[in-house]
Amino acid sequence: MPNIKSAVKRVKTNEAKNMQNRAKKSELKTILRSYREAVAEKAPETQDMLKVAVRKIDQAAAKNLLHKNAASRKKSQLQKALNTISAK
Repeated sequence: MPNIKSAVKRVKTNEAKNMQNRAKKSELKTILRSYREAVAEKAPETQDMLKVAVRKIDQAAAKNLLHKNAASRKKSQLQKALNTISAK
């Protein structure tokens, strides 16, 4: 544990931010998993779920939780999955 007051504060703020980032990433993963399950079941609400998932991915990329290219790749994969079930 640091002795300097500013370093102690930095440790606390880093820990708090780490918890927030972990929660946001977990929430994103949950949304993506539920979307993939809906696609597998060919559920009718997949289009709406795609909009939510893309929005969450964009928010994560804006907050640097995801790299912008990783966000773009994930959005592309989600759209491709939706296209496979709507093409059939």
